Amino acid sequence: MVSLGRVDPRLEEASGLVASVVNPGFFWVINDSGNPPEIFLIDHQVKTRLVCTLFNGHNRDWEDIAIGAGPKPDKKYIYVADIGDNWSQNELKYIYRFEEPVLSTQNQLSIAQYDTLILRMPDGKTDAETILIDPITNDFFLISKRADSAVVYFANYPSPKNTIVLQKKLVLPIARIVAGSISRDGTQILLKNYEKVYFWKRAPDESLVKALEKKPIELPYEREHQGEAITWSDNGKEYFTLSEGKIGSSAELIAYKLKEVPK
Repeated sequence: MVSLGRVDPRLEEASGLVASVVNPGFFWVINDSGNPPEIFLIDHQVKTRLVCTLFNGHNRDWEDIAIGAGPKPDKKYIYVADIGDNWSQNELKYIYRFEEPVLSTQNQLSIAQYDTLILRMPDGKTDAETILIDPITNDFFLISKRADSAVVYFANYPSPKNTIVLQKKLVLPIARIVAGSISRDGTQILLKNYEKVYFWKRAPDESLVKALEKKPIELPYEREHQGEAITWSDNGKEYFTLSEGKIGSSAELIAYKLKEVPK
């Protein structure tokens, strides 16, 4: 493992991390509940290069961020998942989707054009902190956090304009999942809780759910303070983790190299 440095102090409650597609070598990061509706673009030296604010947006409990397909087939879209619910009190969850911005000379950007996807869980008010977007099918998945066993929920692509009722697809024999990531080619899956990082290898023509039914492999991970973010590198040969900061200091972006691709 290698520390790439400490992130911007404004990211003291980092809860989601994803490698940028249109800005290679950069990462998008979000904070969780109660913070401004901002998305930070940081470089490989963890310097903040761009802050995007959702115009009239609201951060009820942003818990994860992903990149995937959207309305325009030639564009990539950021999905900000407002899906946390520590006290199981919210009937609906929200995902904010907008075209991934390209870094230019400006360091502040207001995002006025974005879609709001409205989600309803099939089994009531459920806390979740993980979104996965399958790069092969473009479907997306949410994974619950609070139960003793994590539940995988599913929604087909493209997303309808009305409320999306997620489908319950799988129960995993692991708990308290707080982050996840799928490699760009769709063949490698990561999920993490506060103690461990789990890895699944996806076979050709295998669905994501079928892949997750297999027993995972544990990858190297040094436990962080409130570590709630993980992402693959562009080429799927490294993974990166980020945690919330401690009082008086921001968190470090940590890189882990795969010594070999697990079978």
